[in-house]
Amino acid sequence: MGAAAEPSPRTVVVVGAGIVGLSCAWHLQSYGIQVTVLDRTGVAAGASHGNAGYVSPGLVAPLADPALVRYGARALLRRGSPVRIPLAPPPDTIRFLTQFARNATQRRWRDGMAALLPLGNHAQEAFDELVGGGVTATLHSAPILAVFEKAGLASGLLHEVAAVVGCGQTLDIETLSGDEARAAEPLLSDRIELGIRLLGQRFLDPAAFVQSLGAAVEQRGGRLRGGVTVRSARGGADGRVTLVADTDSVTAEAVVLASGAWLPHLAREHGVRTPMQAGRGYSFVVDTDPPPRGPIYFPAARSAGTRLPTGLRMTGLMDLDRADDPLEPSRIEVIRSGIASGLRGVDWNTRRDEWVGSRPLTADGLPLIGPTRTPGVYVAGGHGMWGLTLGPITGRLLARLIATGAAPDELGPFDPTR
Repeated sequence: MGAAAEPSPRTVVVVGAGIVGLSCAWHLQSYGIQVTVLDRTGVAAGASHGNAGYVSPGLVAPLADPALVRYGARALLRRGSPVRIPLAPPPDTIRFLTQFARNATQRRWRDGMAALLPLGNHAQEAFDELVGGGVTATLHSAPILAVFEKAGLASGLLHEVAAVVGCGQTLDIETLSGDEARAAEPLLSDRIELGIRLLGQRFLDPAAFVQSLGAAVEQRGGRLRGGVTVRSARGGADGRVTLVADTDSVTAEAVVLASGAWLPHLAREHGVRTPMQAGRGYSFVVDTDPPPRGPIYFPAARSAGTRLPTGLRMTGLMDLDRADDPLEPSRIEVIRSGIASGLRGVDWNTRRDEWVGSRPLTADGLPLIGPTRTPGVYVAGGHGMWGLTLGPITGRLLARLIATGAAPDELGPFDPTR
């Protein structure tokens, strides 16, 4: 890994107030370090806001999967596909896609699984630590119910489950008939032929949880500043790091760059060369009668549903676009049309809280966690689809490295300068 900072810095600034950045801040405080968190918008404003809220270590796997590349190639030919690439991709996207395809081999996928397993094995425990330490948001234990209108469509998910279990992941499943699936979740329509229950998972309201985490950081003496766009991080001869923002500059003994899909703009000059791309996801909320009992997953439509206090949130899609592009209503309709026939009791006229956010994808499907080539500058990002699930364990491990100067073995494969 890159050169580590001196042990026990007294002050650290974290750039990014999502689940990853705030988890880093919370754990740094456990070592007595004074933290300031800066964000271009505010707490839980990016991908930590409108996602499905699944805390699902049993599904964590490298995104650079040969099966996903094959699926994506076929899906791109369909109108209204849940996967979209611009007709004329910019050079950075072409570079990302080229490297992604090279990394999507069975051997590299298995190596990635071996790297991610230690993080996934402690992911739920890391959430429990935050909840026991002052985060008041509710964390629900419930199976994820994957459903299929044609039983044959379940082969892809069953192959994925077999692959992760074969690599040592713990993931127990139960197969349900259509009637059994409807008994478990009355929102399902008669079109559903098969259900697969993924046991031992959890879900939460992501925005509420991250807001509560931010409040806990403040209650422990941390400072949170929204509306601050950081333009660069500069190491100084005195060993301190200065963050240059639109309005002012902030100096600390160390900084953590946890700015999600905007990470490359800050990290590239510090030796972080792994290609990254914004993977845009969409979501919305609708009323249902009855309320959903738990998480509902539609693998064929690449969509996931979550029970929130405000209704059923449906999420989906993977658009490789610019991180700041505006919401496209037609893409929301792609999610609705892909799941509507599998549900009943949904009032589609109540559709609201339409949202788009950018997941930070890396070309090798693994996150970037650790020190850069600039002393005092650290990175925590690139988790792709698994930022929520792996955010707290990432924060715990990186805070230990920053505070003690000793790199946990689990972080070796995620060297940001690899």
